[in-house]
Amino acid sequence: MFERLNHVGVATPSVARAREHYARLFGPSAVGASFDLPAQGVRVCFVDAPNTQIELIEPLGDASPIAAFLDRNPAGGQHHLCFEVADLDAAIRDAASMGARPLGEPRLGAHGTRVVFLHPREMGGVLVELMEASRAGH
Repeated sequence: MFERLNHVGVATPSVARAREHYARLFGPSAVGASFDLPAQGVRVCFVDAPNTQIELIEPLGDASPIAAFLDRNPAGGQHHLCFEVADLDAAIRDAASMGARPLGEPRLGAHGTRVVFLHPREMGGVLVELMEASRAGH
């Protein structure tokens, strides 16, 4: 059901500060520009690691789900793992048949593709994002 690990989501109180940190680790050219996703209440930035990406996520306000995460983890930290799937609707059905609960309906994610999150309670304590992705470009 799950395919390639697309990215690791890392919540941070400041994408700007996190960008500086990751630029030191992976080099400045690995760190993309930050951009806002107002519908999701977050500012994001992708860092290209050699074998995946790191998604830096900052809340845009107190209503953001990332704000609640940072309330519990003020320094930030790993927020989720994102796996690619060929067919998101089929993956949701498969996950549900194994007892995993989707958190809401699919929506457009930061990569411009459909995504859905699976509740960590049924995923070994890890918030998992499923991202519909074509194999083109990989």
